[in-house]
Amino acid sequence: MNNKKVTILTLIGITIMILLTVTKVAPSSKIAGYSVFVGIAFFFITEAAAKTRDSQSGLRFNTIVADLKKPGVIIWLLLPGVSGIVTLVAGNLIFSGAFVNHVMGRTASVLSFDKAALLTVQVIIAAFGEEIAYRGFLLGKGMKLFPFWLCALVSSVVFAAGHIAEGNIGLVAYDVTTIFIDSLIFSVIYHKSGNCVISTFSHILGNTVALVATFVFFR
Repeated sequence: MNNKKVTILTLIGITIMILLTVTKVAPSSKIAGYSVFVGIAFFFITEAAAKTRDSQSGLRFNTIVADLKKPGVIIWLLLPGVSGIVTLVAGNLIFSGAFVNHVMGRTASVLSFDKAALLTVQVIIAAFGEEIAYRGFLLGKGMKLFPFWLCALVSSVVFAAGHIAEGNIGLVAYDVTTIFIDSLIFSVIYHKSGNCVISTFSHILGNTVALVATFVFFR
């Protein structure tokens, strides 16, 4: 009975996240962002319903060192830092400098670029929240019902679609595609480590490298 309850809760949470993200067919939609909060809420709801032990949770702080030592984790963790640079360089070459402006415009409503301390906190909180929602819940709990590859694909499509913004179609497509690729990397990290704290480290690293490179070389 308990397993059935957890399955139903997982499917409800995933469905709501997908439906909210679908509203991004109108790029100006504001409610798609609530998908993150839904994912966070259902992560903890399903963990409580399943009476998940700390050692089996998808959100563990006491096993960080051990999880980092798992095969391949460090290499995958570093990849978004590299992809962030490649994305910026290629994007600005392809779109004649417009890519950075697009990304800055897309994130201006949630990031305080003129306040370094606040920006740091925002980057950390945003990455942590997204990792709990998309890797801890949508991917991690989804994997208990479906194959990893399917959950990684669906969670990455939903994650990337949530970043759709108004702008040139080619520019938006490039932006969303690179986010989708990074999301797949985060999915592999979670799959290998079993801990969304580890994928959060990678997420923060990727975002930080991209932000620093933007202000140092592209602004």
